[in-house]
Amino acid sequence: MIPTHATKAGIRYRYYVSTPVLHGEAKTASAGSVSSVPAADIEDTVVKCLNEHHAAKQDKPKTSAVRLGDRDDLVELVAGIVVHRDRLIVRLKRVYAEEAPDCPDDKSLTIPWQKPPSKRSRQILLPHNASRSDVRPEQFERRARLVSAIARGRRWLDDVVSGRVTTVKDLCTRENCSVRRVNMTISLAFLAPNLVKAAVEGRLPRGIGIERLRDLSTEWSRQIEALGLNPE
Repeated sequence: MIPTHATKAGIRYRYYVSTPVLHGEAKTASAGSVSSVPAADIEDTVVKCLNEHHAAKQDKPKTSAVRLGDRDDLVELVAGIVVHRDRLIVRLKRVYAEEAPDCPDDKSLTIPWQKPPSKRSRQILLPHNASRSDVRPEQFERRARLVSAIARGRRWLDDVVSGRVTTVKDLCTRENCSVRRVNMTISLAFLAPNLVKAAVEGRLPRGIGIERLRDLSTEWSRQIEALGLNPE
């Protein structure tokens, strides 16, 4: 597999994709059983497993103080990863091979693993007295505009607080918009974290968009109450 990425609503998602699939060999035996997988799922699993094996050998005299932290460490220590539906075969570089126990050839490690589901369920924030089957999530285009507006509000607030702009009027001049629009947009920077998280993940019910979320109370509990939602 080789690394690749996709961008949706301004967010970058990293994946590992089967090389034969990229070459148009999806229907051949060489394409393998897994065509693509989120990069973080693979990397987190390998880092955790190698760290656990290393911790188990720390009391041995020849064990070096190697500690994996993230993807950059994997690049330095792992030569390659073969992905199967039920396991990962991690090929280690020579510098780390002696650290991995239970490896017949001291160059690879087998890690039990299962591919996560391609679509994860999203629990929509429900209005009071509403049935989950009756509530639909916000449409993707409206969600993307909302997330963008929240990011813009936070950026504008930071410009004012940091002194990059002296007054709201200066910000209006820079952005070529009214004072009311600036104030309403900046109000989105004070949304409760669970509302922002639900907006990013597409879990807000349809009808709760930019207009409903502007100029709410700065108290997070009152925001949930004003929107008529059940708290998580």
